[in-house]
Amino acid sequence: MATTATRHGAGKQTAATGLTLFAGVMLFISGILDVFRGIMAIADDDVYVSTPNYVFKFDLTSWGWIHLVFGALAVIVSIGLFGAKTWARVVGVGVAGLLLIANFLSIPYYPVWSLTLIALYAFIIWALCVVKRDPFAD
Repeated sequence: MATTATRHGAGKQTAATGLTLFAGVMLFISGILDVFRGIMAIADDDVYVSTPNYVFKFDLTSWGWIHLVFGALAVIVSIGLFGAKTWARVVGVGVAGLLLIANFLSIPYYPVWSLTLIALYAFIIWALCVVKRDPFAD
């Protein structure tokens, strides 16, 4: 019969695995969505709002490439998260942070979707940071 400490440790491990899996799935999905968003911007789609007076104004094609590259990087990192790799958690926080900033800066071009992805990336960062590293893992 398992002791209380053993069950408590198993519960913590299950929660950590669940949060890492959650972050991996959300990073994968949001990365794919950012890739699509980048393709739309590169193709000069009419979905975007034109903002003539914006401090962080970039060409729409530039925003497209930024979202395409970071989105593809997010998908790659999420695959590492599925393997519960420590490097993927560290890089995942960085990539999610960069995508959060990119979405913040592109709020005037696609406001509702940018705010939605900002919230999603904030949850991803939280899920990757709240899990304590297992000293015996990779």
